[in-house]
Formats: sequence, structure tokens, C-alpha cells
Amino acid sequence: MNAPDSAPPSGDAAAPPTPTWTTDDATEHYLIDRWGAGYFGVGADGNIVCRPLQDTGSPIPLLDVVREAREEGLQTPLLIRFQDILHHRVRAINEAFNRAIAENKYQGLYRGVYPIKVNQLREVLEEILVAGEPYHYGIEVGSKPEVFAGLSQHQDPESLIVCNGYKDDTFIRTALMGRKLGKRVILVAEKLAEVSAILRVAKEMGVEPMIGLRVRLVSKGAGKWATSGGEHAKFGLSTAELLDAGHMMQAAGMASAFKLLHFHIGSQVPDIHIVKRAVREAARYYAKLRQLGHAVEYIDVGGGLAVDYDGSASTFHSSMNYSIQEYAENIVYNIMDICDDERVPHPIIVSESGRAVVAHHSVLVVEAFGSIEKTPSEPWVPPPVDHKLVRDLLYIQRHLTDRNLNESWHDLTDIKEESQKMFELGILDLQVKGRVESLYWEIAEAIHKRAHSLDEEERPDDLGDLDDQLADQHICNFSVFQSLLDHWALGQLFPIVPIHRLNEEPTLDATLVDITCDSDGKVSKFIDLSDTRDTLRVHEVSSAPYYLGIFLTGAYQDIMGDLHNLFGRVNEVHVFLDDDDERGYYVEETIQGNTVAEVLAMTQYSPTDLAQRVKSQIDQAIKADKLRPQEGMRLLADYERGLKEQTYLSFRNASGR
Repeated sequence: MNAPDSAPPSGDAAAPPTPTWTTDDATEHYLIDRWGAGYFGVGADGNIVCRPLQDTGSPIPLLDVVREAREEGLQTPLLIRFQDILHHRVRAINEAFNRAIAENKYQGLYRGVYPIKVNQLREVLEEILVAGEPYHYGIEVGSKPEVFAGLSQHQDPESLIVCNGYKDDTFIRTALMGRKLGKRVILVAEKLAEVSAILRVAKEMGVEPMIGLRVRLVSKGAGKWATSGGEHAKFGLSTAELLDAGHMMQAAGMASAFKLLHFHIGSQVPDIHIVKRAVREAARYYAKLRQLGHAVEYIDVGGGLAVDYDGSASTFHSSMNYSIQEYAENIVYNIMDICDDERVPHPIIVSESGRAVVAHHSVLVVEAFGSIEKTPSEPWVPPPVDHKLVRDLLYIQRHLTDRNLNESWHDLTDIKEESQKMFELGILDLQVKGRVESLYWEIAEAIHKRAHSLDEEERPDDLGDLDDQLADQHICNFSVFQSLLDHWALGQLFPIVPIHRLNEEPTLDATLVDITCDSDGKVSKFIDLSDTRDTLRVHEVSSAPYYLGIFLTGAYQDIMGDLHNLFGRVNEVHVFLDDDDERGYYVEETIQGNTVAEVLAMTQYSPTDLAQRVKSQIDQAIKADKLRPQEGMRLLADYERGLKEQTYLSFRNASGR
């Protein structure tokens, strides 16, 4: 008896269907192999993994870290810090400069400093200093609180503390305390009056200061921070002021205090040619000062080393067209070239890279718990409505074809505009308006699907912003203002990717909205190789948790967030690699986010006073027979319990969320 045609040949297993979407597709679609810099990838199971040391060490699945945190009682939003990435980044920058120095036979040293304004959190700074010990990696501070923090954390007498920013006597005195303790503390003057103040306080304390002068270059950066440099920059001395500062130190008998020349052309400099021009200009200043007899030992190239947030490796403001090694080689070579031309000694090179050190090490994981959709996900049978606009829409719907998509779209938008005008004039009732809106979105979605089913060359090009109009809004349990402030304030782009289900094809285009009651609390610009995208391709939100990772958030976002709507700091976990652990890693520390009581206290609401006020109102309600005593005490207990909860939403439904 012959086997049916549908059966596989005898002895062979049925061939599995060819998948239409793979994890390779996800990697390419979300550009993970580009912005991930070797630290992030997709596992075979469709989950995002972190490789803190790139090529070595165990991959760490982000979803597993989230699940472990939840077992410890920490819900999302959750900030995951991969501390080994900090170590890797510090080593990468220092080794890049050391290689460039060796290859060019440069006669000076490299002494980098970490600008703590980029992320002042103690646990971050401590890891950076530990990683930097073999390189004598120091600290840059820019405010009075930062100099107090930096002085206490700094231990290595060979490394630097560079003090930028405007200074008063307390700032200067604290920095000079470091000089008394044998530390290499360099006070960088931003204006002439600061030079005078440093010399005066140093004389009072009986200590030889180390002074740096920030020069205001003509060269400036590019992108969102271009105004940090150039002739109209906020900080720095002109050429004439630079010479005056040198004379002031000589007149005070402290000519030898002039140790460092500083410049800064801005954060996130995307183009290596800008770096090169600025370095050559500053090196020329250094050389001329040496020829005038000033024994300057250091040249500080400031910050600016960029991060490729969008993976485009371009001069776009969210990218960079160079590597860390190219950055180091250009600085070393161009300083050496100018110095050799001017026949002056090669200085010790200082750089203040902060963003490039800390950006990669933290990931914010948020949960999408719902969607705002243009068309209902479940079939809905509307009540019958007889109106010319409705009849016209039904005609468009019935006669829609691949060949009349443009015409149908134009007619559709005309009818929608007409219905709105009629409603504003009071000649269209709500039932008709509701039916018109429902039909509009149904037909728009049908046009969209037909258009995208066609070949590229056959697809109509006059559908306007239909893609964006039909995009869903995924509601995410976080605050843009607390955790992603640079996106709101500056339009900074961050890579955003589902941390799981990447072996499933995402089928929805969406924007992300947070849980604040502010219309600006959203993410509606996403990375792309060419310019930006207005939507992100995501999966449908089901009853199970759906997690999105917002990557490269380690620079500035941790420290600059505000308390809009009183949403406080999020839960946090610190992860370290560990070869002795069967998983290859362990969660070293968990830090709970702010409670309701804590953020209220920050805004001068005493939790004790709040509870007493509510108790008084409950007592009055009981006396007025509006509440029974037992119910009143239960309400008070609920209020006091709520004060101890965290500020973000908590999900405790049947799905385990």
C-alpha cells in the first residue's frame, strides 16, 4: 500500500518549515552588532545577552537578570549595571593611548582622568578607579561638591585630580588641601580672576599650587554640544588673557605653578577631523608658551570622545566616524608633530573621556504593559448608522484594490476632514462621527497592508505619513524625565530593543509612551542607519510581561533625571562576571528605587505628617457616621502601606506580572 502523498519518505523525519524570521534578522534590524560594540548580542533563544568583556567571559542573558531581580522583589523599571564593562572601557582607552605612544615613539606619557559629572554615583566611580589603578587613571571634578567627593575617593599619588568649573575660595582651599596631602591636584582657571584667587589662597595656605589654564580655541565641535567650544564658549581664556595669567604667576613668584594647558571642544564629537584641528591648534599654544619660558608639563584635550549610539559610524550627532584607537593616534601624532616642528618637549597627555567610559555599562529595562491602538484588536460590531459620509466610506472599503490605493487614500482623508468641519459646525452627531472615525482607521489600515504587500517599485509613494499615523503606542512603566532626560531635552537617541522574543518577527510599528501625565513623556525618535525612524518595530503585548531594553544609558541619565510627577530613581542591580558561578556571573548588589514616602520628603512633605492628616480626616468621617471604625482603620493602613511602595506601577495580575 502506498503512503499518502503528504507523508514524508520512509525513514525520514518531516522537514521543519523554513523560518521567515531569525535572530540574525533581529540583529540586523535593530543594528545590535553595530551600536552594541561587541558587548551586546542575541542568543539562539531570542534573548538579548551581554558580553561585558566582548570576546571572553560568559554571555549574560538580560531576561535572566530581570527574573532574578524580580525574585528579590525588584520590579521594572530596572537599571542593570554591568560593572565589568566599566573595567573593559577604562582598559580600552588607556591601552589605545599607550599603543599610540609606543608606535609613534612619543616621548611623553598618558594620564587620563574620569569626569565624574558624567556619572557621579559612588559605585560607578569606585569601579573606574579600581580599573584605572595600573594606568594611574585619575579624576576630573567641576563643582564644589564634586571636589569634596573626588578628594575622598582619590588614592593614587601618581594620578591627577583636574579641577574645572568656576571656583570660590572653599573650592580652591579644598583642592589645595589635596596638594598638602601630596596629591597631583591641578586647578584649571576659567577666567583671570580665578588665577588671582588661586595664588592668594595658595599663599595663605603655604602650598605650591598646580595651575592649569583653559584656552578658548577658535576650533569648536559639532552636533548638539558644538557651542561648548569656539570663540564664544562659556569657559576659557583668550590669547591675551592667557599671557596675562602667565605674567600674574610670575609676579607672584609662582611661575613654576603653571603646569597644564586645557581645552574642550564639546561632548560627543562625531567627526575625527574636528578633533584633529582642535588638537593641532592647542598644541601650537602649548609650544609657543614653552618657547616663552613657561614650563607647562601637561596638555589636556578635554572630553569629546564619542559613542556610536545609532551604529551608523557616521558624523551624525548620535554617532562617530572613528574608533578609540584612531582617536588616540590622532591626538598623540598631532601633538608630537607640532612639538617637533616647534622644537619643544612632548607634554604629558591628559584626556577627560566620560561618556565613552560609562555609556555602555548600564541598560534600563522597562515593561510595556499595554497599547493605544488606532483600530480595535477584537472585532467590534458597530450600531447601524445611515449617513452620506458613512456610505461614501463603505463604498471606498468595498472597492479598494491594489491599483486605486492613492485615489482611495485621498478620498479617505477628504471625508475625515469634512466630518471634522461638520462636527465643529454642530451638524454631525456623535454616532455618525464615531462611525466615520472607526471606518477611517479600518480603511487606512487596509490601504497600509495592501501597500506593503506590493513590490517596492509598485508601492504608491503618495500615502503621506500613513505609517506613522497607524503606529501603536506601547505604554511603558517608566518616566522619560527621570530615566531618559537627554532624549526629552536634547533629542538624544538611544538604542531600544525588546530583550526577548527576538526569534519571533515583530509585526507592529509603535512609539513608546511613559506613565507620566505629560504629553512629552514619550520616545518617538529611534536609531536608524540613515537619519532616524519615527517608530520602533515591536511585538504585540500579551498577558505575559513584555520587556524593552534602553541601551547605552550610563552617561548622564543616571544623575540628571528629575522628579517630574514624583517618579523617583528606579530599582538597580549590579552584575559581575564570575567563572566559579555555574552561570558565569552573579548579581553583586541590588538597590531599591525610591519609595513614595522618600520622594514626597524630597518635596517637603513629611510622611508622618501626611499620615496624621489622613488619620484626622478618617476620624472626622467616623464621627460623622460616614465610615465604620474598622473600615477607617483599614483605609489608614492602606494609605500608610502605600507610602512604603515604590513610585512606579506594580503589576500583580494572574500572569505573575
